[in-house]
Amino acid sequence: MTDAGPRVADALAELIAAALPFALIARDADTVELLTGDVVDVDLLADIPLTDAAGTAREVLALVPFRQVRERGFECHDDGAPLRCLVVDEHIALPRSEVIAALPTASVPLRDAGFDIADEDYAQIVRRVISDEIGRGEGANFVIRRDYVAGVDTDAATAALTWFRALLEQERGAYWTFVVVTDGHIAVGASPEAHVSAKDGVVTMNPISGTFRHPAGGATAATLGEFLESTKETEELFMVVDEELKMMSAVCSDGGRITGPHLKEMSRLTHTEYVLRGRSRLDPRDILRETMFAPTVTGSPMQNACAVIARHEQTPRGYYSGVAALFTPRVTLGADEPTHDLDAPILIRTAYLQDGVLHVPVGATLVRHSDPYGEVSETHGKAAGVLGAIGAVPRTGAAAPLDVVEGEVIDEDAPAAVPVSLAADPQISVLLASRNSRLAAFWLNPQGSAADAPFAGRTAVVVDAEDRFTTMLAHQLRHLGLQVEIRHWSEATDAQLDEAELVISGPGPGDPRDPDSARMRRMREVVARRLDLGAPLLAVCLSHQILADRLGIALAPLARPHQGLQKTVDVFGEAASIGFYNTFTARVEPGTTGAGAADVAADPATGDVYALRGPSFASVQGHLESILSRDGMRTLERLVGHALA
Repeated sequence: MTDAGPRVADALAELIAAALPFALIARDADTVELLTGDVVDVDLLADIPLTDAAGTAREVLALVPFRQVRERGFECHDDGAPLRCLVVDEHIALPRSEVIAALPTASVPLRDAGFDIADEDYAQIVRRVISDEIGRGEGANFVIRRDYVAGVDTDAATAALTWFRALLEQERGAYWTFVVVTDGHIAVGASPEAHVSAKDGVVTMNPISGTFRHPAGGATAATLGEFLESTKETEELFMVVDEELKMMSAVCSDGGRITGPHLKEMSRLTHTEYVLRGRSRLDPRDILRETMFAPTVTGSPMQNACAVIARHEQTPRGYYSGVAALFTPRVTLGADEPTHDLDAPILIRTAYLQDGVLHVPVGATLVRHSDPYGEVSETHGKAAGVLGAIGAVPRTGAAAPLDVVEGEVIDEDAPAAVPVSLAADPQISVLLASRNSRLAAFWLNPQGSAADAPFAGRTAVVVDAEDRFTTMLAHQLRHLGLQVEIRHWSEATDAQLDEAELVISGPGPGDPRDPDSARMRRMREVVARRLDLGAPLLAVCLSHQILADRLGIALAPLARPHQGLQKTVDVFGEAASIGFYNTFTARVEPGTTGAGAADVAADPATGDVYALRGPSFASVQGHLESILSRDGMRTLERLVGHALA
């Protein structure tokens, strides 16, 4: 990057006149980075051209569409949106004040504005997802989007630069404020959330969830405090942290550690967030592939979330919930190949302009507590946040419902609100800190060495039933000394499993009784074979239910799904605080303590079975690897020890 360049106004005018691709990115308070170069569209993340024909490293800014989840074998509406790469020839740092002064100021009228899905129709989609998906065990939470759409007659590049100026002047708290202008497609936004970054071998993810819409007159400690005490908002954040820790455990040798929570304060909205960090030696393109995409804008478990999105969203996502990924060359001493740092914000709070049509996609996170009209309101608030920030609707007051917006609606004479940070307020600090009292110390603290682990040298295979909680579970098992491999259910052969001293039959979505599911059939085979052989087995969540069924214990759906629910239960004489993500349960008569050769740990009132153990096997309904399992490591060690004994 150079620190000098042509006069800003002249440079932008030349770019627009020549219809050349460019990007402007603000990542700090003082500087705007101008990137210019050639555009290359590629099919796969591995094709992102980080080196030239001679092998020389080069900088690339890539817009990664949602359809890239195909690379992980996940389902999506494939709209053909290109994985667009701006191969950077010149990267110039410009003073932010000079850039603002050079950008256009004329208002950009909108016409025929409104949501593509009516409020009542969206509320009905919310009801269906809660009943048909969450209610049937397909996952813990799902993000379903709709688009705010309007016609724009202003020249596309001019409109985008006008909106970018408004963002620079009005928005605060964004991770990236940016505009990317390429042939036929423009994106402009202020993303609050870094999806993933990798610098000097340290990978960072930043799960953000929970949306507090600032009331008229601005946020106060009292109104923000009420939001922070909300069970729904707290559980939403915990669930996305669990989901992103799954990804961190897949790409980082140390599994990842969480810090926070913090507030992400923006001009009209405030979010809650954690920061996850770990170390990795993977190619940054591989890191990006393994973390596609953020659960905050998709749901969990990730694979099933993509299928749910495909069932309930009516149109493809384009770039919404994808990422903008900046790959910057870095030479590491001793490295044979040039390496790159990665900085990739999520493409949310972003407006897209193509063929004279503005799209502002927004989504709501649907959980078991969701109120359909509350989620409708949340999409209004998020759309108003983007439109207000780019100056397309009035910026003053609370975010009102967006039914129709026409003409010039920028309130140029409205007094600017004075931003007041509430993060340092003592009441708010106490409320934020109190959240960690519910979480597992294993993921909050440095995890240290596993040199004295109790199962050092033993081997284990984890069978993945399409819930990447298995990556976190594998990391905990390695911490206990086990040599662990993860095998997808469709690839785990009997021979491979028979070689392992311990098989962990893993969790997954869906109804364990489903006779038509190939996944369920294979998981039943895995459990049955280990029992028949008398070989050590630990069964988790879905597989716990399959084991119970094999032992003749009845299965039943819960009256209300346990998705992100923390409970303290008795596990064979020891109280354990465990996180639950289940829609179905094994159930015995209250007071039952045995079933054939198996010991049963069950709820004394309902008979819901929390754990089983018998000759060479043990199982647990909860997720001992979850951040919600404060006693997860202790309970895992007990159950593994029993199975191996």
